[in-house]
Amino acid sequence: MDRRRMTLLGVGGLAALVIAITAFSIGDNLTYYLYPTEAIERKAEFEDGARFRLAGLIVNGSLEGSAGSLEFTVTDGGADIPVFHTGAVPPLFQECVPVLIEGAWDGERFVSDSAVIRHEENYEVPEEGGTLPSC
Repeated sequence: MDRRRMTLLGVGGLAALVIAITAFSIGDNLTYYLYPTEAIERKAEFEDGARFRLAGLIVNGSLEGSAGSLEFTVTDGGADIPVFHTGAVPPLFQECVPVLIEGAWDGERFVSDSAVIRHEENYEVPEEGGTLPSC
């Protein structure tokens, strides 16, 4: 083989190696994002502390506890999941606000340690296409 072919083979092999390493490492760091109805339907896929993200609306009247330890219920209008949260919460964390929490199942409740909310200063649930119920 001439020098040009050897160089192309080396570059091609290196590119394949980088793509393979990237693909395998992404799979290990993937965190699923589910709404309560989906999370309950797919609960068997997330046994043994497998982490995923749970998105939903904090049910009005369900928020109890202090900043370090909160209990509340998350809903998507089809199912409700009780949540036990430890750790910091965003400043606008309150009832009737959409939340994205990360954690794992602990029996019938979801235990989380990370919470974020996404909305503008004046959040409104979209009329059409919105997956969360309004309070």
